[in-house]
Amino acid sequence: MTKRYVAQDARLGRVEYRDRKRWWWLLSVVYPLIPFLGMAAQAATGSELALGLPLLISYGLLPLLDALIGEDRNNPPEAVVPQLDADRYYRWLTWAVVPLHFVALIGCAWWVGTQALSWWAVLLLAYVAGTDSGLGINTGHELGHKPTRLEQWLARLVLAVPAYGHFTVEHGRGHHRTVSTPDDHASARMGESIYRFALRELPGGIRRAWTLEGQRLRGRGRGVWSVHNTVLQSYAATVVLQAGLIAAFGAVMLPFLAVHNAVAWWQLTSANYVEHYGLLRAREPGGRYEPPQPHHSWNTNHLVTNLALFHLQRHSDHHAWPSRRYQSLRHFEQLPQLPSGYFGMFPLAYIPWLWFRVMDPRLLALPHVRGDLDRVNLDPRRRQALRARYGAGAAPLPEGERAA
Repeated sequence: MTKRYVAQDARLGRVEYRDRKRWWWLLSVVYPLIPFLGMAAQAATGSELALGLPLLISYGLLPLLDALIGEDRNNPPEAVVPQLDADRYYRWLTWAVVPLHFVALIGCAWWVGTQALSWWAVLLLAYVAGTDSGLGINTGHELGHKPTRLEQWLARLVLAVPAYGHFTVEHGRGHHRTVSTPDDHASARMGESIYRFALRELPGGIRRAWTLEGQRLRGRGRGVWSVHNTVLQSYAATVVLQAGLIAAFGAVMLPFLAVHNAVAWWQLTSANYVEHYGLLRAREPGGRYEPPQPHHSWNTNHLVTNLALFHLQRHSDHHAWPSRRYQSLRHFEQLPQLPSGYFGMFPLAYIPWLWFRVMDPRLLALPHVRGDLDRVNLDPRRRQALRARYGAGAAPLPEGERAA
């Protein structure tokens, strides 16, 4: 049975709400254990190719289910959101998944260290483990936006698995302030491939995190190289974890962990790339950028992948109200909508010409853009070519779509 929430609304009167996804959110908890399916499949069949089964599920089955089951545009009534946010069941899920990320990586490392695998099978399982640890960054994302001391520590701990301890600082105090502007290295520009984007985003995130954390510590009269540095706290846990794996399973862990870490980081880059591609916040009369609004993020309501990612794909509401908990994130009409969930969009992004063909017309057709390239975050290297191709005037909207 689903839990019932009851509240009084000033306009609607008595309001009742049941979260029909309440138990389905457990998918976000167990999904990080998916590498064990590959290991079980190899044990059952003897085929090393079976280790790639999790990739087939993530990038084949989940996008198919998203297409078949479709979107969920249901929103909880605002009157019950305080009750929904206070329900500790939803917090327990994000807390419970933290140790499972460690279990998944240690399990993959144990399989590599104890089985006679071909070199390519080691790299295949490292890739699988890396995509899985990329989910740990998503868990850290949800926890890192919450103000409690416990959740802040859990965020640093889970980010130790993919060696991405700078993320909470960079994301919360950096990306959220400059999102969808040319100043943000974590916001992709129209005409910029994911590979060129990565060259800005990856080093830019580390630099900005160190700068912001240094400013915070110096403001409190503390040194940057101290136990109070939250980035170093997470990195220290990474050293303990990954050095322990090397000590336990030997030199094979060096290439395994190198690939694992790189792929986990690439997962975050992939998410950043699709979440804000080409979107631009307008300048206010004083020269400052307008506050982030829901239409400054690409959104998707595809049910299955949202259930596997703690609602990360309802990114528009998240950027407008960052502290809102995942179970309360809302759908809004007239938002930039991705044609698939993230597991369908990532492979599309890896083929730049196909990504541009799908996403550029969709970007230009947005109600707040209407074909005007001055309302788009353009790649400076491609500015002239894009203007030559699309012009600066309003492009016709798809049939049946009206401007806001």
